[in-house]
Amino acid sequence: MAKYRVAVIGRTGKGAYGHGLDTVWLKCDKAEVVAVADENEAGRTAAAKRLNAKSAYADFRQMLEKERPQIVSVADRWPDCHRDMVLACAEYGANIFLEKPASQTLQQVDEMVAVCEKHHVKCAIAHQTAYSPRVKVVKDLIGEGKIGAVMELRGHGKEDKRGGGEDLMVLGTHTFDLMRHLAGDSKWCFARIQQAGRKAVSGDVRQGGEQIGPIVGDHITATYGFAGIALGHYVTHVAKDGASTRYWLEVRGTKGTIHLGFGILPAAYLCEDPSGMFGKSKAPWVEITSAGLGKPEPLNAKELDNGNILIVNDLIEAIEKDRAPLDSLSDGRAALEMIMAVYESHRLERPVDLPLKNRKHPLAAM
Repeated sequence: MAKYRVAVIGRTGKGAYGHGLDTVWLKCDKAEVVAVADENEAGRTAAAKRLNAKSAYADFRQMLEKERPQIVSVADRWPDCHRDMVLACAEYGANIFLEKPASQTLQQVDEMVAVCEKHHVKCAIAHQTAYSPRVKVVKDLIGEGKIGAVMELRGHGKEDKRGGGEDLMVLGTHTFDLMRHLAGDSKWCFARIQQAGRKAVSGDVRQGGEQIGPIVGDHITATYGFAGIALGHYVTHVAKDGASTRYWLEVRGTKGTIHLGFGILPAAYLCEDPSGMFGKSKAPWVEITSAGLGKPEPLNAKELDNGNILIVNDLIEAIEKDRAPLDSLSDGRAALEMIMAVYESHRLERPVDLPLKNRKHPLAAM
């Protein structure tokens, strides 16, 4: 069987090749990397050697025209280029594996979704946790009513020096994507942003690192409404203590709680205690693995390449079966929309409904 022709786009010094979105193809039996594009000459040469690519280009558009790949990894971690690269790939009929966050603004990602739909190409987002076999077990446990009706989903950023606006954009995309996979679409958002202990104002808006666009705040709190009685809570601040230790998601139900981390085999535990008085009852924390509740883990995270191999295999299956990838560009847009809802709610000083009516970046109007 002929292998899929794969190309990789990166930008050495400007987001590089993301979190392994280039080398994952070397582990995929159904694919062969035929070309790489990188505007940086040294980076381009190194990538071609690393990926065993026969051709290398400074211009990704030229690569798309000459090589006509069937799949492209838009691997650049910085999202300022995502819109242009995805549009070009779609127009040449190439399916896409895209680094997160999907883009800088909802206007950009709306255009990306429309062009992908127009040209009937699939686009998968590098939200690795969504592909975790442990998360699948967690979803099944929730669906079976193991923790009762979901009441709350509580998430934090890494809360390091990026705490606030940068944490919200760079890592919040994983949190909100996971919330959606477990609880469905958010219906509304109410948020407040602080800077140095006071309400953040227009003069506090700044450009974030890694070309993520405008950001604001060093302390953000946001609440989201989901179906039924479920509420989502998200907090990020520049922590004096415990930075990075709270980067997890807690799902609390009427009968118990699930504690879930991020990654392809994240820490996952269930406590069947409806009171939340952990340690005060006889209910223990039981580990959740890909094999089930309280069972030994049969998988090796290293062999799964941080989950990327699961993503590209799913993308190929999505192409062959003409279905959406497990975490598609539309999912990436929904996660970005939850981020932008924080800024829109703060700007308007009230709850906002999702999908947002305002597709422009809310901070542009502060």
